[in-house]
Amino acid sequence: MKKKVVSLVMIATMLMSMTACGGGTAKRDENQTDFTVVGGQSALSPGYDDNEVLNKLLEEQGINITWNTMSDSLEEQVNIQIAGGDLPDAYMGVGFSNYDLATYGDDGTFIDLTDYINADTMPNLSRILEEHPEIKAAITMEDGSIYGLPSAEQMGTAGIGKDEDYSIFSVPQFSMINKKWLDELGLEVPSTLDELHAALEAFKENDMAAKTYGAPAGSTIPMSTGFDQWCWGQNIFYAGFGFTNWINDVCNDLVLNSDGKVDFVCDNEEYRDALTYFSDWYKEGLIDQEMFSQDDTQLMAKCQQGYVGVSTWWYIEELMGDYAEDYVFLPVLTGPDGTKYEGQSNVTIRTGGGTNSGNLSVTSACGNPEALLSFYDKWYEPETVMQLQYGPIGVYFKDKDENGVWNSITEEQAKSEFGKGAGELKSYYEVAGPKLILSDYYSSTFNMEDRAVERLTDLYDYWMPQVKDTSVYPIDCVFTADELETIDTYKTDFENAVSEQEGLWIKEGGPTDEEWNAYVEKLESTCGMQELLKAYQGAYDRYKEAM
Repeated sequence: MKKKVVSLVMIATMLMSMTACGGGTAKRDENQTDFTVVGGQSALSPGYDDNEVLNKLLEEQGINITWNTMSDSLEEQVNIQIAGGDLPDAYMGVGFSNYDLATYGDDGTFIDLTDYINADTMPNLSRILEEHPEIKAAITMEDGSIYGLPSAEQMGTAGIGKDEDYSIFSVPQFSMINKKWLDELGLEVPSTLDELHAALEAFKENDMAAKTYGAPAGSTIPMSTGFDQWCWGQNIFYAGFGFTNWINDVCNDLVLNSDGKVDFVCDNEEYRDALTYFSDWYKEGLIDQEMFSQDDTQLMAKCQQGYVGVSTWWYIEELMGDYAEDYVFLPVLTGPDGTKYEGQSNVTIRTGGGTNSGNLSVTSACGNPEALLSFYDKWYEPETVMQLQYGPIGVYFKDKDENGVWNSITEEQAKSEFGKGAGELKSYYEVAGPKLILSDYYSSTFNMEDRAVERLTDLYDYWMPQVKDTSVYPIDCVFTADELETIDTYKTDFENAVSEQEGLWIKEGGPTDEEWNAYVEKLESTCGMQELLKAYQGAYDRYKEAM
C-alpha cells in the first residue's frame, strides 16, 4: 500500500505541475463559514451529517461543513482530486504519510498550520504541544512546518494512575511457565537460561502433559512460541545475551542505545552466541519443532489442550484458557553459566502508540483557516475526543464511576438497547480525523477496558522493574524524502535476510566463522545496513532537536 500511495502522489504532483491548479494561495475570506471537508469513515458509519457530537460542535463554532466522506478507495480518490486541482477546504481522516504531507506542503496544496496553533485559535492543542514536546516533534516536518494536526491513541501506564508512563507495547512478550508442573517435579521457577533448560528437560522426560492432565502419551511440548512474532515469539529469551530483537514498528532489530546512537543487534557477537545457544535447545527437542511454521491459532490450541510448558503471549489467561491458573510469569532470565553472559540480562523495550499527522490538513482553497481550525481545536478536549472515538454520552457512555470517570457500555447493554455489539456500536459512531487520546485520559475522563488495565498493571509492576535501560527509538520520527527512499530501497531485503538466516541457524546449528563473516558482509554490501543506520540516526537526531 505504501508504494501505491507514493506512486499516486508522484502522479498527482506531475499533473499539478502541468495544470498549475493544485497549489497557490487562496484569497482570504474572514467571513467564510461554509466549508467542505473530504475524508474517511468507518465501513459501518452512516456518515457524519446527523452525528450529534459534530453538530453540537458546529453550532457552538457557528460554521457549517459539507461532509464528503467514504470508506472505500479513499486514497486513490483524494490523489486524483488533488491532481485535478479541485480542492476542498480540508482533508480529514485520510491518513497522509509524512512524505505526502511534505510533498503537498512544498507545492502549496496544504498550508502551514504552525502560526494557527496558538492560544487564541487553538488553545487546547497549543497547551497539549507545550506539555508534550514529543507530539510537536512528531508533526513537524524537516523544514519546520506543520501540515497536519496530530492524531494518536496512547495507552500507557499513566492511564492506570502510575507515575511513569510506559506504552502498553513496551514489552510485547510476557513469558510464562507451568508452575504446577514445576511443583510436581520439585523445581523452582527458573531465574536463568540454564535453569529453564533443566526445567524443559524435566517436562519432556516426565511427559508432564500426559502425567498431569491426562493428555495423550508423548504430547508434551516443553516450550512453544512462534518465530519472530509480535507477542508470541521467542525474542524475550534473548535477553540473557543482552538484547531483545523485537518485531518493530520502525525496523526489526533496530535499537536505540542510552547514548542516543542507533544500532542493529543482528551483526553483534551477542546475537551470534544466542543463536548458537538456542539451536542446541531446538536440536534437543525442547523447543517446538513447528515454531517456524505454526500460526497463533495453532499455538493457542496446543496451549489450551495442556500440552505446552513454556510460551509467550500478551497475557496468560487468553493463551492458556482453562489451564491459566497453573501458569506464572517467568522473570527475565539471565545468561548461561560459565559464559561472559552469566548473570546478564537486558530487555530492550519496544516503541508503540505513535502519533500520526496525516488526519487533518487544510488546503490552499480555504479562505478562513482560523474558523475551521478553531472548530477542530475543540476535538482536543478530553470528553469530546472520547465521544468522537467511541460514541456520544448517553449511548456509548452510560454512567460515571465513583471518581467521576465515564464507564463505557457493556456488550450486553449494547446488544439489548441497540442490537449491536459494543465494537460495532463504536464503529457506527466513530469519526475519523485528528483525535488525540492521551494516556492520562483513561484515568481522568473514561475508563479503559478491564483486560488492558490488567496488562498495564502487570507491565508496570512486574516487567518494567526488570528493564535496565528504557531508551527506545521513537516511532514518531519524521524522515526526509532521501531517508524514506533509502528505507524503501533496503528495509525489506535487510529484514528478510536477517530473519531467514536467524531461522536457519536456530534449526541447523549456529554459524561457523565463514558463514558469519559472509552474512555480515552481505548486510553491509547488499542490504544497505550502514545506509539504513544513517537514515534512522538522522531522523532521530532531528526529533531530539525538535523536542
